[in-house]
Amino acid sequence: MKKTATMMIAAVMCVMCFAGCDKYTSKYNAVAFVHSNEAHTASMSFSEFEGTMVFKLESKGSDTKLSYSAKLEKGSAKISYDCDGTKKGLYTVKQGEKTKASANGLNGETIYIIVETTQKCENGEMSFEIA
Repeated sequence: MKKTATMMIAAVMCVMCFAGCDKYTSKYNAVAFVHSNEAHTASMSFSEFEGTMVFKLESKGSDTKLSYSAKLEKGSAKISYDCDGTKKGLYTVKQGEKTKASANGLNGETIYIIVETTQKCENGEMSFEIA
């Protein structure tokens, strides 16, 4: 009986450890929020968004290209990425702006995209694609 209980506790602890291994976490409040995160693409659209949203994309090898676009009616958000263990700023989108660009030379197996609001954002869309 004790052996079974000990094994069950150990199994639960292992699952909790493996489930919480991501480097970044999402924490946000949102209204009319739709998001998608696949292996090479990610997107989000919202009526209201405040907080942090993290997307995890798979690299296509060395010298990966990340294409991105953003549109925001109100507020501002800072978008960063991490592909080598260091968080780097990618761009900032501000009220009334539309952005479409790309970043080249990303290396690493996993690319994290981190969206952090600096002000409550309204009526926005953002998309990211690995090429």
